[in-house]
Amino acid sequence: MAAAIVTGLIPILRTAVDTTTTYKARTLWFGFVAVRLVVLFVTELPWFKLDSDFGCNETTRESLCTRACFNEHFKHPGVVAWNFLFVLVLLSVLLMELFSAHLRASARKRSAKQKGPDGQAAEVQEIMMLDLHASKATVLFYLLSVALRIAVEALFVYVLLQWNLPTMTSEPFECNAAVCKGTRCVVRAAPEKAMSIYALVSISGLVIVASCLFFLYTVMHYLCNCGGSERDSVL
Repeated sequence: MAAAIVTGLIPILRTAVDTTTTYKARTLWFGFVAVRLVVLFVTELPWFKLDSDFGCNETTRESLCTRACFNEHFKHPGVVAWNFLFVLVLLSVLLMELFSAHLRASARKRSAKQKGPDGQAAEVQEIMMLDLHASKATVLFYLLSVALRIAVEALFVYVLLQWNLPTMTSEPFECNAAVCKGTRCVVRAAPEKAMSIYALVSISGLVIVASCLFFLYTVMHYLCNCGGSERDSVL
């Protein structure tokens, strides 16, 4: 499992340090993705044995009553929802990468029509850094990717606090399943599982704050001051 996590981090970190077609806070976004992947792996560890950590009085682990109480208590998905939302966060980052690749391909086509060493030098310089001053469409697409990231992170916090955290109680609770009236159940290692939820909420909160700050900065610096650059290039 750890080897799989490291293997998954390698392409992410390699992309983050790649200097071609960079833009504002690009390394930061990929850094958050890498950190989220590691934290997600660590916080999922207490949840791998959730079935065996759940027990009810006077019933066996494989009894119909225990299974009914388990399904009643954990109505909403946990780890699967976390992983799905992580994929959505990753897609919000990759959207800007795909748009950057499109701009880079367009710049190379224009540069191929130019002749002489000056044209070649201009191509290299264009590919290095996106000029958000030059194109409002680029700024709007950048804002779209950041807004999607904020929305996904906010949804993730909602899932953690409203779906998963209320199920983590250290005290025995009464099962509400129809076939198990009067049965009391308990979740073992509930504080540890709750701590993993708080860790994920902290990371999501940090990403939301950073994304909101960059969203406001981009609006104020590039949209409210669009006349600051008169370049013709879209990069």
